[in-house]
Order: sequence, then structure tokens, then C-alpha cells
Amino acid sequence: MNTGVKITAFAAALAATFGTAYGVGRTVGPVEEPKRAVHGEHAASSEPGAGAGHGDHREAGQASLPGGLQVSEGGYTLAMETPRPTMGKSVLKFSIKDAGGRKVTAYTTEHGKELHFIVASRDLTVYRHLHPVRAADGTWSTPVDLPAAGGYKAFADFRPATPGAKGVTLGVDLSVPGAYAPQPLPAAAPTATVDGYQVTLGGTLDPGKAGELKLTVAKGGKPVTDLEPYLGAYGHLVALRDGDLAYLHVHPNEGGPGPDVSFTATAPSAGTYRLFLDFQHGGTVRTAAFTVHAGPGHARPGQAPATTGGDAHDAGDHSHG
Repeated sequence: MNTGVKITAFAAALAATFGTAYGVGRTVGPVEEPKRAVHGEHAASSEPGAGAGHGDHREAGQASLPGGLQVSEGGYTLAMETPRPTMGKSVLKFSIKDAGGRKVTAYTTEHGKELHFIVASRDLTVYRHLHPVRAADGTWSTPVDLPAAGGYKAFADFRPATPGAKGVTLGVDLSVPGAYAPQPLPAAAPTATVDGYQVTLGGTLDPGKAGELKLTVAKGGKPVTDLEPYLGAYGHLVALRDGDLAYLHVHPNEGGPGPDVSFTATAPSAGTYRLFLDFQHGGTVRTAAFTVHAGPGHARPGQAPATTGGDAHDAGDHSHG
């Protein structure tokens, strides 16, 4: 075989080898993360939906971290003016700054608000869904009651009012000075009790796979069928991963004013998650909290031991600025 033929044969073999390797990599490599829903799609209807969910807002198909893990993203930064609030009642102040360091003053309203603000303790036993007020200069402020010292994380969920802007969820650490006594995560349970209401969780939460989470609200053993709209929906769900407090990908399903409130959720990984459902009835917003395990070897949400999961946490603050 002459030299030219040898080179041609070698090149063909090399191409075949790399082509086979590429095919194997596509077959047995890491499973791609599910496409993420855009936050604005949650409010497409003028009627209240089954529920409103906070999750990641990145464009579908964009490979990235879950929401809430970064203080800066897409040219926007969550800047806290009060990173060390006092234990008990205080006021939180912050702003969203653009890539030029300017405070953002124009937002797109979603779920009835320009910006949604949530504070959770690092041990996931304290949860606050707050409604801050924006000053003309872009500074946001809200009262808050943090009952214990320790580490907290604040989340800002918003969409800038600029053409083509995507929704963003930013997260920043807070520290409440004082003696810190971390609390154990409440055990997984299918039912949470809050102010005489029983909320039962059913469905599946699987890593890398969309599944339905259905929450059923009852009072005194009777189904509640007249839930009231809260933030444009009959329920509002926030889900956080234990360990780093990453936001899950959650979005609402269509439905009526109870007793069932349905969401579709995708866990980014196996592990333990804490779910917080806000619902309004009788003019009062209440929060039911659940501990859920995702992945092999864990019971599904509705199959957990029958113990109450909503009494061992503090999730009662829905403060408005």
C-alpha cells in the first residue's frame, strides 16, 4: 500500500473512532437538565390559576444553575443595605442594581407584584414571604420578624421592564447576630396542620423528571372549595433544596378554588427539599410547609409516615412594606 493510501485509510479509521466516541458520549453521558419554564408564562391568564410557583426563570434549553444560588446574574445584582438585621422585628432594605451599578426602577409586574421577596433560615425552619415597597430611587424596604439568630437567605424574584428581559431569581446571605441554635429539619409527612387547616401533599418529586405535586386543603375534615386568590392564583408554592437553598423548577397547573391546588415540579437532584404553600381563605394568608425527599430509596410525598409536618416551623409572616 502506498503512502497516500495509508494516510487515507488512517484518517478514515480515526474519523470512525471519534464518531463512535461521540455517539457513546451522547448515549451514556450526563442527562440534560429539563427545559425551564419562563416565569411570565405562569400569569398568561387573567383568571386565577391553580397556583403560582417560583422557580428558575432561565430561557428554555439554557444550561445553568438552579435559581437563587447567585447574588449576581445576567447583569443584575441583589444589593442588601441591611445584611445583618437584628433578631426580632426589623426593616430590610435592598436594591437591584444593573451592570452599570445603577438601581433598577422599572419592573414588569408578575403575579400582582413588581418583585417577590422571600427570606428563609438556613435550617429551613423559618420562612417569610414578604411584600416590599419600592421608593422612587429604586430602594426596596419591608418589615420582617426573624425569631432566631443565625444564617438566613433572601431571594429576589423579578423581571426588569426592558425589551427581551428574562425573569431572574437572585439570592444573598443574611446574618442575624446572637447565639445560634440550629433546628433539625422537620420529618417528612403527608399532612401539615396550620391554624386548624389540614393540607395534604400527594404526587411525586423526582430528580430530572417533571412530576405533579397536588396539595389538598381541608378544615375540620371538610374540603375547602372556596380558596381566595392570592397573588393572582389560588395557591403559591416555593420549594428550596436543603443544603444550599436552591430554588426548584415549579410551575402551576390549571384548576379551581380548591380543595386541590396542583403544581408541576422538577427536582434538579436527589436530596431533601422543603416546600412552602401559601394559600388564602377567610381573608388570611397561611403557609403549610412540607419536607420531601427526592430520589431512589425515599418515599413519595404522599407515602411518608403519618405525622404532622406543619407545626415545627415558623412560616407565618406575610408582611407588606
